[in-house]
Amino acid sequence: MARQKNPRAKHNLVGYLFISPWLIGFLAFTAWPFLQSIYLSFTRYNIVSEPKWVGLANYRMLLTQDELFWKSALVTVKFAALSVPLGIVFGVGLALLLNANVKGIAVFRTIFYLPSIVPVVATSVLFIWLLNPTIGLINRLLAVFGIHGPSWLNTAPWAFYSLVMLALWGVGGSMIIYLAGLKDIPVHLYEAATLDGASGLRKLRHITLPMLTPVIFFNLVMGIIGAFQTFTQAYVMTPNGGPEDSTYFYSLYLYNRAWRYLDMGYASAMAWMLFIVIVVLTAAVFRTQKRWVHYGG
Repeated sequence: MARQKNPRAKHNLVGYLFISPWLIGFLAFTAWPFLQSIYLSFTRYNIVSEPKWVGLANYRMLLTQDELFWKSALVTVKFAALSVPLGIVFGVGLALLLNANVKGIAVFRTIFYLPSIVPVVATSVLFIWLLNPTIGLINRLLAVFGIHGPSWLNTAPWAFYSLVMLALWGVGGSMIIYLAGLKDIPVHLYEAATLDGASGLRKLRHITLPMLTPVIFFNLVMGIIGAFQTFTQAYVMTPNGGPEDSTYFYSLYLYNRAWRYLDMGYASAMAWMLFIVIVVLTAAVFRTQKRWVHYGG
């Protein structure tokens, strides 16, 4: 019996050896810091000295005394509430346009997809130039039509909306997924609707959008998770939180507490608050899917 098990055990051992680099990396750089942050969130820790246990003090201060915590949370919620629905609308609209069977459509698809694979830092630097109030391309184009463009990144409302625009710049990534979803819709549904005399708008409303809801659901969940973790573009374009803290995102505040003020315990508590909010929102979206997501069949 032992002889029969040996080849199998050897086979499993070879498999574990192959995945061991990933396992070691996961345990060392993901699982251990994840668990360690739970402990640190109940301590006062500045890297230099030993962590000092303070119980729920960090969480109590977050919820009752820290105005910047609520302000940054509100900025992040506003950003998610704007950028996620707009990203879905633009993504679906773009996919519908690029689903047309016309000559050279692959070139257009590539053009719209390319911005989504450009690193966020590079895109942010590009937008700093585009939104420059004196030499930026956008204000120059507005001037052609006699419109005096705002000082985008230096005034309170426009700095926030500039980051929303930047979020839409990478909509090509979700557009590709929507396009794949459109290609997966059975053609016979459209043929039957055509025989029944349905207009293009009715086909869109009663066939395309319902059949696309699984893809919309996926992008909605990923969009919410991504929006609540917005950091890089805000850090590059408005490193101090923008005018009147209008772009002081939650992740930016968390980063400052951790690495500018070396308040690791407090930052860990913030990270766990963010984690809990994202989990709750994702769970809420999952609970609603039975009402509006159609999986066909």
